[in-house]
Amino acid sequence: MIGVDLAKSVFQLHGASMTGRPKFRKKLSRQGFADFMAKHPPAVVVMEACGSAHYWAREMSRFGHEVKLIAPHYVKPFVKRQKNDAADAEAIVIAAQRPEMRFVEPKSPEQQSRTILFRARERLVHQRTELVNALRACLYEYGHVIPQGIRQLSRIEDILNAPNSDLPELMREECRDLMKQIAEKTVRIDTRTKKIKDLAAEADTARRLQTIPGVGPLTALAVEAFAPSMESFRCGRDFAAWLGLVPRQYSSGGKERLGRVSKAGQSDIRRLLIIGAMSRLNWLGRKSIPEASWLARIAARKPRMLVAIALANKMARTIWAVLAKNEDYRDSAQVAAA
Repeated sequence: MIGVDLAKSVFQLHGASMTGRPKFRKKLSRQGFADFMAKHPPAVVVMEACGSAHYWAREMSRFGHEVKLIAPHYVKPFVKRQKNDAADAEAIVIAAQRPEMRFVEPKSPEQQSRTILFRARERLVHQRTELVNALRACLYEYGHVIPQGIRQLSRIEDILNAPNSDLPELMREECRDLMKQIAEKTVRIDTRTKKIKDLAAEADTARRLQTIPGVGPLTALAVEAFAPSMESFRCGRDFAAWLGLVPRQYSSGGKERLGRVSKAGQSDIRRLLIIGAMSRLNWLGRKSIPEASWLARIAARKPRMLVAIALANKMARTIWAVLAKNEDYRDSAQVAAA
């Protein structure tokens, strides 16, 4: 087993037997690491799931090695005393040899491309939100209070173009420049949104996921890009726990204490599932909720956000079932009626 502490230029290796006996320690350059691993006999190569890890996982597999990626926070408890590259590489091997350790599934080049597309869109949305907030702040300095939301841009434009406006001309010029930047970001966001919808329409997995109520093209592509194979989860609850949609436990002495959701998982899918759940709970989405369903009963007596989290948890379990069984979504009420 070879533990590798990845970096941009210098790679630290820790070789050990499968029983943990140290064999070698090496510090290699980027090219030297590739040459060394290409000539080395097949081994179990373990790396932290960090930047460039999925690329090197594919390269190591091409060289004939068995690759395992491990989450960095699972390695940290095994670092002895001072932190350095050699200690990190050794800790990676020690952690990987634990029989109960969990590993990260390497991503294919197509999966990584879709994650980059998804994150690019998210980055543009954040940048546009920053510009809108800067525009609102400028108007607030002159007594104009604008509510949050991209839909308020038409109201802002009316204020800037009003003939009897009390705003200085220099200030209006700067605000119009911000409006142009926001329009440019919107065009880029729409372009990537269309590309995501096209990809979601082409992939059979994403198409089946969109048969689930509350799951749209963005959520479907996020599941396909970020989530590992559903075979790595024993049941739907394990997938929901991986997303951080289960309560955090503070249990001791046989007493169970459950708190808020753990949020200890994939944040992109979790956020989109909660947004999709909230869309089903608004005044339009409520029309599609059967009166005698569990969702209607819990919505009548619980806060809206709590109901959304519960629904997102159920959606995550449904996603696992749809992908694990390779079937389209079937409404339980319709199945019972049939």
